[in-house]
Amino acid sequence: MTAHTVYDHVADFISRMNPQLLLELKAPEAMSIRLEDLIDKEKEGTLSSEEKDELDHYIVLERLIRLSKAHARLRIAEQ
Repeated sequence: MTAHTVYDHVADFISRMNPQLLLELKAPEAMSIRLEDLIDKEKEGTLSSEEKDELDHYIVLERLIRLSKAHARLRIAEQ
């Protein structure tokens, strides 16, 4: 099983819980600001190793949520 398959499986599971509610999911403002700060630091080349790890986690979660939302849209369209 590839990492892509695992993400797809988890995203599909998440989308089954409540597709409409999932589509409404948004990051809190503080989290969005923190992510922007980390991205800016990465562009400037001033990101510490701890911040790089934090940014990597944000990126993985963001991709998983986007994939889950795509599954949710498909579920809603099929209904």
